[in-house]
Amino acid sequence: MANVDVVNLNGEKVGTVELADEVFGADTVNEALLWEAVKHYRAALRQGTHATKNRKLVAGSGKKLWKQKGTGRARIGSVRSPLWRHGGTVHGPQPRSYEYAFPRKKLLGALRSALAAKLADGKLTVVDSLELKEAKTKLYRSALDKLGADRTTLIVEHSKSLSQALFLGVRNLDKVELMLNGEVHPYDLLRNDRAIFSKAAIETLGESLIKTVSKRKLAQKEVA
Repeated sequence: MANVDVVNLNGEKVGTVELADEVFGADTVNEALLWEAVKHYRAALRQGTHATKNRKLVAGSGKKLWKQKGTGRARIGSVRSPLWRHGGTVHGPQPRSYEYAFPRKKLLGALRSALAAKLADGKLTVVDSLELKEAKTKLYRSALDKLGADRTTLIVEHSKSLSQALFLGVRNLDKVELMLNGEVHPYDLLRNDRAIFSKAAIETLGESLIKTVSKRKLAQKEVA
């Protein structure tokens, strides 16, 4: 078990929390798995609204320009032919979804690697509570400055502890993102410089990831 300091919003140490080595103590970060997770996430973000006009969509008459034989010219049926300038596009891109299935075990493995990397780099902070007396952006900006979060920051709160005061206090902060513990994705941890977890959020997330590791080890033993 790794002991991590728990601080308050003034940056003062108020206790410690034990984090499981199975989740936060990885010696090597699986960069290939992280790359796959980020690729999957960004693929799902693509709108896929690109489109080109084919022969039936491009403007132009469908009248045959000249008779089929006897003119000495190449036969042609319409000015909308792909062979002509301003004609339709052949096999051009059409609206589609770029999202694809990604195994849940690989996603959770990438999440463990991302959390371990943040902890190893000293970019993961655990606070006892994210609540302030008033839901004011200025107060939360001051608290984040005391925690050393002067760049992009991900704030993670427990789903049962999220209050309106926290939501209203951080929603207008630049380069700050608020998220619940069940919504955290490896991409969110990688694209933000610092990650600030409430004690309840980090404990719940760690417990859920430990369960997946235990089930995987049990399945491996049964196969062996």
